[in-house]
Amino acid sequence: MIVKEEFLSRLRKIFDLNLYEVKVWTALLSRGVSTAGELSNISDVPRSRTYDILESLEKKGFIVMKLGKPIKFVALKPEEVIERVKKNLMVTVQEKRRRLDDLKGDDVLQELNTLFTTGVKFVEPSDLSGSLRGRNNMYNHLDMLISGAEKTVTVVTTAEGLNRKVEALMPTITKARRRGVKVRIAAPITPKNEKIAKEMARVAEVRSIKGLNARFSIIDGEQIMFMLLNDDNIHPSYDVGVWINTPYFANALEQMFELAWRDFKAVKSVRK
Repeated sequence: MIVKEEFLSRLRKIFDLNLYEVKVWTALLSRGVSTAGELSNISDVPRSRTYDILESLEKKGFIVMKLGKPIKFVALKPEEVIERVKKNLMVTVQEKRRRLDDLKGDDVLQELNTLFTTGVKFVEPSDLSGSLRGRNNMYNHLDMLISGAEKTVTVVTTAEGLNRKVEALMPTITKARRRGVKVRIAAPITPKNEKIAKEMARVAEVRSIKGLNARFSIIDGEQIMFMLLNDDNIHPSYDVGVWINTPYFANALEQMFELAWRDFKAVKSVRK
């Protein structure tokens, strides 16, 4: 059996499997029913690992074990595998969510908070920085920064970025506005995002920019988050951002933005 490496790589990403697992699974799919020994030979996976791999695939819902001597393994239809994986994923997510919810009243959370509040005293503000990989991680961090904003939130983004931020950040921005936080958003306004821009203008000051291709946010004139790459040329999983807690530079950047903000064209909100 010959399976292209590119195809195996796609399966690994889609189903979150390791290389041995996709090799054994595709080998079993090609046979329908087979023994561990046969699958080891077909897939070129060491015999010592094959049983462990098959056991893992069975737990994940990819195959079924057929009792007997010798023990055989049965491949399921790919459509059935997808449904099983989806169900298992939902169960896993619900279980992890329950564990995290249980932490709210647990001593572990209190200890973590104590560690953070006592340990942060020994950290210089200039050292509070970090890099973020993956657009979801970046938006989660930005969401956290906006949730903690007390005075101002300034966001500069791209035309497509504006569409994404409405979906990811609208509830948090709405809450910030209700707290009295001044929220300003600048982005190129095009026919594709004009409706979104007017929707966002209900809870923030939105203005159209031209000739500026940048992605960054300033929170309370103290914290900055830069997106380092052009979102037109990068896959969301490989997007990279940098967060810095630097009142000195953040305040300077916000003052420069203030000068440019005056020349941007305001976007009027749509009626409710």
